[in-house]
Amino acid sequence: MERVDIAIIGTGPAGISAAITATIRNKKILLLGRKELSSKVSRAQEIRNYPGFPAISGEELARKFNEHLEAMGIEITEKRVAAVYAMGDYFALQAGEEMLEARAVILAGGVVQGKPLDGEEEMVGRGVSYCATCDAPLYRGKTVAVVGYNPREEAEAAFLSEVCAKVVYFPVYDGETGLPDSVEVIRAKVTGVGQADGKRIVHTDGGDYAVDGIFVLREAVAPGQLVPGLQTEGPHVAVNRQMETNIPGVFACGDIAGTPYQYIKAAGEGNVAALSAVKWLG
Repeated sequence: MERVDIAIIGTGPAGISAAITATIRNKKILLLGRKELSSKVSRAQEIRNYPGFPAISGEELARKFNEHLEAMGIEITEKRVAAVYAMGDYFALQAGEEMLEARAVILAGGVVQGKPLDGEEEMVGRGVSYCATCDAPLYRGKTVAVVGYNPREEAEAAFLSEVCAKVVYFPVYDGETGLPDSVEVIRAKVTGVGQADGKRIVHTDGGDYAVDGIFVLREAVAPGQLVPGLQTEGPHVAVNRQMETNIPGVFACGDIAGTPYQYIKAAGEGNVAALSAVKWLG
């Protein structure tokens, strides 16, 4: 894939607004996220403070967003970005086995809900991974654990079962799983991760499980783990009024940039982030 001007990560109101503004400014963009858009929007019962829509359901607002994107010829690329690396005059985005390139990046992926697992941050890159497609070859013929926070992660666990000798899946949600028989599903609360005797350990309220690697799969990666060196303030990215981060060429907007968590605020910040990215590129 050729290098784009701006890669936008996230398809909530902030990411969509940034994509629209950047496209109007004649920039080649890559919009990465779910084609179903943000689940936070689509599940909203009624939104009353979005100008032009006195009382609109989240489902209807999401439909309007999609219509706007289609009218402008903006496509959504459904790829999970596991890491963003500054490469000098461009950024490399690791998406599965593929490396995407962009001159600037806008982070609009929302806030990662919940705290990291105990020991998780210390073990990133040392047995804990956030991308099954990226790191599956490292565990060929070995045993891995998958902590899945959403039913969508079951596809990643199923993929790992084709590469690894054994996959143990810990669902962090209710309901039945649709996994193949080759994946062992364990209904236990994961309390932390660690290592001992050359093995990685998944600690649960029902006991410990020794494996070779651990995949923690959430809908979004915490910003500090997504972009090395990025300055954060708790779960948020530190930005100024131009939505600039501490890394030149990286911008952030929407819930990921702080409260209040409002759709209209996110859309406005997406507009500002896109304008700032266009100015920076110039």
